[in-house]
Amino acid sequence: MRLVLAAHGTRDPAGAETVESLARAVRHRLPEVPVVVGYADVRRPTVAEVTEERSIVVPAFLGNGYHVRVDVPAQVGGRGRVTSALGPDPDLVGVVRDRLVEAGWTGEPVVLAAAGSREVGVRAEVEKVAGLLGEMLGVQVRVGYVMGRPTVGEMVEKGWAVGSWLLAPGVFHRMVSEHGPVVGAPLGNHPAVADLIVRRFLSA
Repeated sequence: MRLVLAAHGTRDPAGAETVESLARAVRHRLPEVPVVVGYADVRRPTVAEVTEERSIVVPAFLGNGYHVRVDVPAQVGGRGRVTSALGPDPDLVGVVRDRLVEAGWTGEPVVLAAAGSREVGVRAEVEKVAGLLGEMLGVQVRVGYVMGRPTVGEMVEKGWAVGSWLLAPGVFHRMVSEHGPVVGAPLGNHPAVADLIVRRFLSA
C-alpha cells in the first residue's frame, strides 16, 4: 500500500519543492510506507501515473473543491481510496497563526487570503477557518480572495495583517504579498501539515 500525495501542480519551482518537502516529512513519519507525489494538473507525474492498486490518495488541497471531488478521484479510478482534503482542519488554523507571528504579527486585525472558488461549499469552508482563526487570535478576521470577490485588496485596511490560506508559494502568494507589510507565508512544510497528511492516511 502506498501513499499518494496529490497536489494541484504549479510551474513555480518553489511550489513544487514545498510539495516534495512535505512528502519527505511524511516519509520520515511513515518509514515503512512508500510515499509518492502526483499532480492533478500542470506538472508530471500525474496522480493517475503514480497510483497503484490499494493506494491511499491524500489530496494536498485546502478545500474540498472540484479537484478533490472530481478530478483526483477520476485519475485514481478504482485503484485506491481518496481521503478528504487537508482543509478546513482546525490544526491548520494554528499554522496560519504561526506564519503570521513569523511575519511580525502583533495583534492587528487579519484578512485571511484564500485562492477563491465559485463553489458555495468551498467558500463556507474558508469562512469557517476565518472564524476559528478569529477565536484563536482574539481579533477580527475577514476573508479575501485572490481570484473572486471580495478580493484581498478590497478587504485590507490600513494597519491590518494578511494571513495566507494557501499551501505553497507561487503566483497567488506573490499577489497576496502586495497587500501589506505583515503577510503570513503559505502553510508550506510546517510540521502540522505533515502530521495531518499522516492522520488522513492512517484513518483511510
